[in-house]
Amino acid sequence: MSLTILQQIAEKRRSIYSLNKNLPISNAEIIQLTEHTLKHTPSAFNSQSTRLVVLFGAEHEKLWEMTSKILRNIINNDEAFAVTNAKINGFKAGVGTILFFEDKSAVSHLQAQYPSYASNFPIWSGHASAMHQYAIWTALTAVDVGANLQHYNPIIDEQVMQTWQINPDWQLVAQMVFGGIAGDANEKQFEPIENRMQVFGN
Repeated sequence: MSLTILQQIAEKRRSIYSLNKNLPISNAEIIQLTEHTLKHTPSAFNSQSTRLVVLFGAEHEKLWEMTSKILRNIINNDEAFAVTNAKINGFKAGVGTILFFEDKSAVSHLQAQYPSYASNFPIWSGHASAMHQYAIWTALTAVDVGANLQHYNPIIDEQVMQTWQINPDWQLVAQMVFGGIAGDANEKQFEPIENRMQVFGN
């Protein structure tokens, strides 16, 4: 059986840490791709709770300069910080960052509407965010844009909210850095599939 296009893209999708500012498509096309994926990615009860903020250029660089300063105040060891800061500079070398949020008010609304499932809606909100992250990552892969996913929340949350005047109901979940591909992904290790999947019946 030959692989479908979706399977081929899923196999191609990797964490690309060596990024540059030479995108194969325009910023406008990145926005169109992101909007389309946001619109068509599913969510439990059609909650549509995922929110995105896309940072380009100086705004993208501001995010990672801010992150570096916050980490400098946390990491007291100069040698350890040098390693961390080199990683941050790698993110800064990219073109932009997509900030993923979940709207707590959308979750609360569903909890009130369906009290029997109230405890599950925050979990399902996390599922929705994960699906959006994966969908956008694979969409970027399909157009040869490199990306990697970061989780510097909650240490950057307060400054992110203040800097870009984010709706206080939005909760930061992840940061996806993207840019031109300047180097190959690291080799990926796979756990044996038989340890991860079971099949019953035929």
